[in-house]
Amino acid sequence: MTYLEYFLSSFLSSPATALGTVLVLLFFYVVFRSFTSDDKREPPGPRPLLLLGNLLQLDLKRPYNTLCELSKKYGSVFTVYFGTNKVVVLAGYKTVKEALVTHGETFGDRDIPPIFQDSNRGHGVLFSNGEQWKEMRRFTITTLRDFGMGKRIAEVKILEECEQLIQMFEEHGGKPFDTTRPLNYATSNIISSIVYGSRFEYTDPRFTNMVNRANYSIRIAGSASVQLYNMFPRLVKWIKNRQVMLNISEINIGDVKDFTKLLKETLNPHVCRGLVDCFLIRKQKDEDSCVKDTHYIEENLMFTVTNLFSAGTDTTATTLRWGLLLLAKYPHIQDKVQEELNTVIGSHQVCVNDRKNLPYTDAVIHEIQRRANILPMSLPHKTSRDVTFQGYFIKKGTIVFPLLTSVLYDESEWESPHMFNPSHFLDKDGQFIKRDAFMPFSAGRRVCLGESLAKMELFLFFVSLLQRFRFSPPPGISEDELDLTPAAGFTLCPSPHELCAVSRQ
Repeated sequence: MTYLEYFLSSFLSSPATALGTVLVLLFFYVVFRSFTSDDKREPPGPRPLLLLGNLLQLDLKRPYNTLCELSKKYGSVFTVYFGTNKVVVLAGYKTVKEALVTHGETFGDRDIPPIFQDSNRGHGVLFSNGEQWKEMRRFTITTLRDFGMGKRIAEVKILEECEQLIQMFEEHGGKPFDTTRPLNYATSNIISSIVYGSRFEYTDPRFTNMVNRANYSIRIAGSASVQLYNMFPRLVKWIKNRQVMLNISEINIGDVKDFTKLLKETLNPHVCRGLVDCFLIRKQKDEDSCVKDTHYIEENLMFTVTNLFSAGTDTTATTLRWGLLLLAKYPHIQDKVQEELNTVIGSHQVCVNDRKNLPYTDAVIHEIQRRANILPMSLPHKTSRDVTFQGYFIKKGTIVFPLLTSVLYDESEWESPHMFNPSHFLDKDGQFIKRDAFMPFSAGRRVCLGESLAKMELFLFFVSLLQRFRFSPPPGISEDELDLTPAAGFTLCPSPHELCAVSRQ
């Protein structure tokens, strides 16, 4: 009997063995097929390992760096495997813009990683899709506009908060301190005043704990352990950081419920104090009208509020932290900003209309956003249909990473992409110019819904602080010693540091 005949007779004599072998072979066939394709038009990329994908090639603390390097080899559209998750990466301004704007509908769905599926449960405005997402985004943008986003009413709130922030900076008397918490509290209060209709005191422990939890959660969301969970959710669901994030989410939802309960008790259907009031009034209207399949349910309110609170706090505060650090490191740029402020504004309180007369200051703020690169991989997208893009076939449901860092540092778009150079936004006459490749808020259907509010906050907070203070390294530390290496996290914030804010008055 030959070896083949012996194998077949043994195989056929045991149904359990036969079934087990078939299942094993089927498993490896499915996995192998997930890593290969007969369609040569699919985007190229590094060869993945079985189950691990390209995990061993990725720097999980700073995956955007690895992806930028891979784009140099495989081009502006390429494939990489995060474990068994197939991801198409888009690199460079032209490619990202073509996908998110020209083909916005196709690349406009949100991929929801397991950690955010666990914590948001498909609700809210950031990690949702379909009609629910469309309605929540419509409602949120409309409400933000109604409460002053981009208007004078928001300007007044921000300027009032500037005074509170300046007071907090002055308490340090020019001695070194960490700017993180004051900036987080100030930007959180802008969102709070729009969402709840009122601000919090910086000494309110419930407010400070809420802000600190939100920022800690964002930081660990980008940790290597959480990324491993997103790749292998069934295998590593026990990881500590996942449980921490879920616990924080539950506490935050409890806080929102308590605040909402207080607002509901004093709700006036004819007067909206903030976004929560508007939602509650619409929710009651749908209930009274027996509207079926309404999206105005408690879960969407809870998670929309927490989404706005986290995103609205972290991104703006982190950008301001980078701004103060960069000006302390490059004092000649700080000199030019303050010289322009002295000439144009003097000691008067800044207003939004001053921006057009402050071209250098405006250029510096834009360059801070570009250089800070706080969301290097954007939030993950997903294709809503099959598409042939730049000659490559991409299946419906494919995860897509628009690599924003490759846009903000695109060597074909920026003269000195890796330097801090405000001249990127100035013409030969020193006037401010817009740049198409300036895309820190992403683009297309999923562009940041609070973009105009964030721009107003950045300008007013930045100018107010620079009018009042001179920022410098702590005594004994030179400008050259200030570290611009970002800390690892879901968003890129500066490494821990302290600055001196010395009064100019």
